[in-house]
Amino acid sequence: MDNTYKDKASDLNSSEEVREDSSEKENDTAAEAEEENKKEETAGEEAEDAMTEAAEDESAADRNTEDADDLPDDAEVPEDPEEDGSAAQEGDGKEEKKGNLFGRRDKKALAKKDEEIAALKDRYMRTLAEYENYRKRTEKEKADLYSYAVKDVMSKILPVLDNLERGLAALPEDSRDDPVAEGMDKICKQFVKALDDIGVKPIPAQGETFDPNLHNAVMHVDDEKLGENIVAEEFQKGYTYRDTVVRHSMVKVAN
Repeated sequence: MDNTYKDKASDLNSSEEVREDSSEKENDTAAEAEEENKKEETAGEEAEDAMTEAAEDESAADRNTEDADDLPDDAEVPEDPEEDGSAAQEGDGKEEKKGNLFGRRDKKALAKKDEEIAALKDRYMRTLAEYENYRKRTEKEKADLYSYAVKDVMSKILPVLDNLERGLAALPEDSRDDPVAEGMDKICKQFVKALDDIGVKPIPAQGETFDPNLHNAVMHVDDEKLGENIVAEEFQKGYTYRDTVVRHSMVKVAN
Protein backbone atom coordinates (compact mmCIF):
# COMPACT_ATOMS: atom_id res chain seq x y z
CA MET A 1 0.00 0.00 0.00
CA ASP A 2 2.72 2.38 0.91
CA ASN A 3 4.52 1.65 -2.29
CA THR A 4 1.38 2.24 -4.25
CA TYR A 5 0.90 5.65 -2.70
CA LYS A 6 4.50 6.46 -3.31
CA ASP A 7 4.17 5.53 -6.95
CA LYS A 8 1.08 7.69 -7.32
CA ALA A 9 2.78 10.59 -5.59
CA SER A 10 5.77 10.28 -7.86
CA ASP A 11 3.47 10.17 -10.87
CA LEU A 12 1.76 13.31 -9.70
CA ASN A 13 5.06 15.03 -9.20
CA SER A 14 6.16 14.00 -12.67
CA SER A 15 2.96 15.30 -14.25
CA GLU A 16 3.34 18.59 -12.37
CA GLU A 17 6.90 18.87 -13.62
CA VAL A 18 5.69 18.18 -17.17
CA ARG A 19 3.02 20.83 -16.83
CA GLU A 20 5.57 23.32 -15.50
CA ASP A 21 7.91 22.53 -18.38
CA SER A 22 5.09 22.95 -20.91
CA SER A 23 3.99 26.23 -19.32
CA GLU A 24 7.57 27.49 -19.40
CA LYS A 25 7.83 26.51 -23.07
CA GLU A 26 4.52 28.26 -23.79
CA ASN A 27 5.76 31.37 -22.02
CA ASP A 28 8.99 31.25 -24.03
CA THR A 29 7.00 30.81 -27.27
CA ALA A 30 4.71 33.74 -26.37
CA ALA A 31 7.71 35.91 -25.61
CA GLU A 32 9.34 34.98 -28.88
CA ALA A 33 6.08 35.70 -30.74
CA GLU A 34 5.79 39.06 -29.01
CA GLU A 35 9.37 39.90 -29.97
CA GLU A 36 8.65 38.89 -33.56
CA ASN A 37 5.54 41.09 -33.58
CA LYS A 38 7.57 44.00 -32.23
CA LYS A 39 10.22 43.46 -34.90
CA GLU A 40 7.56 43.36 -37.62
CA GLU A 41 5.92 46.51 -36.25
CA THR A 42 9.30 48.25 -36.14
CA ALA A 43 10.09 47.17 -39.71
CA GLY A 44 6.66 48.36 -40.89
CA GLU A 45 7.15 51.74 -39.19
CA GLU A 46 10.61 52.08 -40.75
CA ALA A 47 9.21 51.21 -44.19
CA GLU A 48 6.37 53.67 -43.74
CA ASP A 49 8.83 56.39 -42.67
CA ALA A 50 11.00 55.63 -45.71
CA MET A 51 7.99 55.87 -48.05
CA THR A 52 6.92 59.16 -46.41
CA GLU A 53 10.42 60.61 -46.84
CA ALA A 54 10.51 59.48 -50.48
CA ALA A 55 7.11 61.07 -51.14
CA GLU A 56 8.23 64.29 -49.46
CA ASP A 57 11.44 64.34 -51.55
CA GLU A 58 9.45 63.76 -54.73
CA SER A 59 6.93 66.53 -53.90
CA ALA A 60 9.81 68.87 -53.04
CA ALA A 61 11.44 68.09 -56.40
CA ASP A 62 8.13 68.76 -58.18
CA ARG A 63 7.77 72.07 -56.34
CA ASN A 64 11.31 73.05 -57.31
CA THR A 65 10.58 72.22 -60.96
CA GLU A 66 7.35 74.26 -60.89
CA ASP A 67 9.19 77.15 -59.23
CA ALA A 68 11.87 76.94 -61.91
CA ASP A 69 9.17 77.07 -64.63
CA ASP A 70 7.55 80.12 -63.02
CA LEU A 71 10.81 82.02 -62.63
CA PRO A 72 11.63 84.65 -65.33
CA ASP A 73 14.58 84.10 -67.61
CA ASP A 74 16.84 86.56 -65.77
CA ALA A 75 15.84 85.50 -62.20
CA GLU A 76 18.56 84.50 -59.76
CA VAL A 77 18.19 81.25 -57.79
CA PRO A 78 18.64 81.93 -54.02
CA GLU A 79 21.35 79.97 -52.24
CA ASP A 80 20.83 78.14 -48.94
CA PRO A 81 23.71 78.92 -46.53
CA GLU A 82 22.98 75.77 -44.46
CA GLU A 83 23.72 73.34 -47.27
CA ASP A 84 26.82 71.17 -46.86
CA GLY A 85 29.18 69.93 -49.56
CA SER A 86 26.85 67.24 -50.82
CA ALA A 87 23.99 69.72 -50.91
CA ALA A 88 26.23 72.06 -52.94
CA GLN A 89 26.82 69.30 -55.48
CA GLU A 90 23.10 68.61 -55.67
CA GLY A 91 22.56 72.36 -56.05
CA ASP A 92 24.98 72.43 -58.97
CA GLY A 93 23.07 69.61 -60.60
CA LYS A 94 19.77 71.41 -60.02
CA GLU A 95 21.21 74.68 -61.39
CA GLU A 96 22.45 72.85 -64.48
CA LYS A 97 19.02 71.28 -64.90
CA LYS A 98 17.34 74.66 -64.45
CA GLY A 99 19.79 76.19 -66.93
CA ASN A 100 18.92 73.56 -69.49
CA LEU A 101 15.24 74.13 -68.76
CA PHE A 102 15.61 77.88 -69.18
CA GLY A 103 17.59 77.32 -72.40
CA ARG A 104 14.80 75.17 -73.86
CA ARG A 105 12.21 77.74 -72.81
CA ASP A 106 14.29 80.54 -74.38
CA LYS A 107 14.59 78.62 -77.65
CA LYS A 108 10.86 77.94 -77.74
CA ALA A 109 10.08 81.58 -76.91
CA LEU A 110 12.49 82.84 -79.59
CA ALA A 111 11.06 80.46 -82.16
CA LYS A 112 7.54 81.60 -81.32
CA LYS A 113 8.57 85.25 -81.54
CA ASP A 114 10.26 84.63 -84.90
CA GLU A 115 7.06 83.04 -86.21
CA GLU A 116 5.00 86.00 -84.97
CA ILE A 117 7.44 88.49 -86.54
CA ALA A 118 7.36 86.62 -89.87
CA ALA A 119 3.55 86.56 -89.84
CA LEU A 120 3.35 90.27 -89.01
CA LYS A 121 5.92 91.10 -91.70
CA ASP A 122 3.99 89.10 -94.30
CA ARG A 123 0.75 90.82 -93.25
CA TYR A 124 2.45 94.22 -93.42
CA MET A 125 3.87 93.57 -96.88
CA ARG A 126 0.50 92.38 -98.17
CA THR A 127 -1.25 95.42 -96.69
CA LEU A 128 1.39 97.74 -98.16
CA ALA A 129 1.03 96.15 -101.61
CA GLU A 130 -2.76 96.39 -101.44
CA TYR A 131 -2.55 100.03 -100.39
CA GLU A 132 -0.09 100.83 -103.19
CA ASN A 133 -2.35 99.17 -105.77
CA TYR A 134 -5.34 101.03 -104.35
CA ARG A 135 -3.48 104.35 -104.47
CA LYS A 136 -2.41 103.87 -108.10
CA ARG A 137 -5.88 102.71 -109.11
CA THR A 138 -7.60 105.66 -107.44
CA GLU A 139 -5.14 108.14 -108.94
CA LYS A 140 -5.71 106.72 -112.41
CA GLU A 141 -9.48 106.73 -111.92
CA LYS A 142 -9.35 110.31 -110.67
CA ALA A 143 -7.19 111.41 -113.62
CA ASP A 144 -9.46 109.62 -116.10
CA LEU A 145 -12.54 111.13 -114.48
CA TYR A 146 -11.05 114.62 -114.66
CA SER A 147 -10.01 114.03 -118.28
CA TYR A 148 -13.54 112.92 -119.20
CA ALA A 149 -14.98 115.96 -117.44
CA VAL A 150 -12.63 118.32 -119.32
CA LYS A 151 -13.48 116.69 -122.63
CA ASP A 152 -17.18 116.98 -121.92
CA VAL A 153 -16.90 120.67 -121.00
CA MET A 154 -14.60 121.49 -123.93
CA SER A 155 -16.99 119.88 -126.40
CA LYS A 156 -19.54 122.52 -125.35
CA ILE A 157 -17.19 125.54 -125.02
CA LEU A 158 -14.98 125.13 -128.10
CA PRO A 159 -17.80 125.93 -130.56
CA VAL A 160 -18.11 129.35 -128.87
CA LEU A 161 -14.41 129.99 -129.46
CA ASP A 162 -14.77 128.79 -133.05
CA ASN A 163 -17.52 131.37 -133.68
CA LEU A 164 -15.46 134.19 -132.19
CA GLU A 165 -12.49 133.29 -134.37
CA ARG A 166 -14.73 133.07 -137.45
CA GLY A 167 -16.22 136.46 -136.64
CA LEU A 168 -12.77 138.06 -136.37
CA ALA A 169 -11.67 136.42 -139.62
CA ALA A 170 -14.75 137.79 -141.42
CA LEU A 171 -14.02 141.42 -140.44
CA PRO A 172 -12.53 143.58 -143.18
CA GLU A 173 -8.99 144.82 -142.76
CA ASP A 174 -10.00 148.47 -142.44
CA SER A 175 -12.26 147.72 -139.47
CA ARG A 176 -9.66 145.93 -137.35
CA ASP A 177 -9.16 149.10 -135.32
CA ASP A 178 -12.82 149.29 -134.40
CA PRO A 179 -13.44 149.02 -130.62
CA VAL A 180 -15.84 146.12 -131.18
CA ALA A 181 -13.24 144.23 -133.19
CA GLU A 182 -10.56 144.95 -130.60
CA GLY A 183 -12.88 143.68 -127.86
CA MET A 184 -13.58 140.47 -129.76
CA ASP A 185 -9.87 139.94 -130.33
CA LYS A 186 -9.07 140.40 -126.62
CA ILE A 187 -11.85 137.97 -125.66
CA CYS A 188 -10.45 135.36 -128.07
CA LYS A 189 -6.93 135.77 -126.66
CA GLN A 190 -8.21 135.54 -123.08
CA PHE A 191 -10.21 132.43 -124.00
CA VAL A 192 -7.16 130.74 -125.53
CA LYS A 193 -4.98 131.62 -122.50
CA ALA A 194 -7.56 130.18 -120.07
CA LEU A 195 -7.62 126.94 -122.05
CA ASP A 196 -3.82 126.82 -122.07
CA ASP A 197 -3.72 127.28 -118.28
CA ILE A 198 -5.82 124.16 -117.72
CA GLY A 199 -3.79 122.14 -120.23
CA VAL A 200 -5.98 122.45 -123.34
CA LYS A 201 -3.77 123.35 -126.32
CA PRO A 202 -4.50 123.72 -130.07
CA ILE A 203 -3.19 121.04 -132.44
CA PRO A 204 -0.77 122.30 -135.12
CA ALA A 205 -2.31 121.54 -138.51
CA GLN A 206 -1.68 123.69 -141.57
CA GLY A 207 1.68 122.90 -143.20
CA GLU A 208 2.20 119.85 -140.93
CA THR A 209 2.40 116.20 -141.98
CA PHE A 210 -0.98 114.52 -141.80
CA ASP A 211 -1.41 112.43 -138.64
CA PRO A 212 -4.59 110.35 -138.39
CA ASN A 213 -4.28 110.38 -134.61
CA LEU A 214 -4.60 114.19 -134.58
CA HIS A 215 -6.20 115.19 -137.86
CA ASN A 216 -9.48 114.36 -139.50
CA ALA A 217 -9.13 114.59 -143.31
CA VAL A 218 -12.40 115.71 -144.94
CA MET A 219 -10.96 116.79 -148.32
CA HIS A 220 -8.11 115.85 -150.63
CA VAL A 221 -6.38 118.08 -153.16
CA ASP A 222 -3.49 117.72 -155.61
CA ASP A 223 -1.04 120.55 -155.20
CA GLU A 224 2.44 120.46 -156.72
CA LYS A 225 3.61 123.19 -154.35
CA LEU A 226 3.01 120.96 -151.32
CA GLY A 227 4.59 117.66 -150.44
CA GLU A 228 2.92 114.31 -149.96
CA ASN A 229 0.39 114.02 -147.09
CA ILE A 230 0.74 117.66 -146.09
CA VAL A 231 -2.16 119.51 -144.51
CA ALA A 232 -3.12 122.16 -147.06
CA GLU A 233 -5.88 123.88 -145.10
CA GLU A 234 -7.50 123.75 -141.65
CA PHE A 235 -11.27 124.06 -141.43
CA GLN A 236 -11.65 123.63 -137.70
CA LYS A 237 -9.01 123.67 -134.95
CA GLY A 238 -8.37 120.59 -132.90
CA TYR A 239 -7.32 120.54 -129.25
CA THR A 240 -5.52 118.18 -126.88
CA TYR A 241 -5.66 117.85 -123.10
CA ARG A 242 -2.57 116.32 -121.47
CA ASP A 243 -1.59 114.32 -124.55
CA THR A 244 -5.13 113.12 -125.18
CA VAL A 245 -7.20 114.45 -128.07
CA VAL A 246 -10.23 116.48 -127.04
CA ARG A 247 -11.19 117.25 -130.66
CA HIS A 248 -9.50 116.30 -133.93
CA SER A 249 -8.54 119.00 -136.42
CA MET A 250 -10.73 119.08 -139.52
CA VAL A 251 -8.32 119.49 -142.44
CA LYS A 252 -7.73 119.22 -146.20
CA VAL A 253 -4.79 117.05 -147.22
CA ALA A 254 -2.64 117.57 -150.31
CA ASN A 255 -1.24 114.80 -152.56
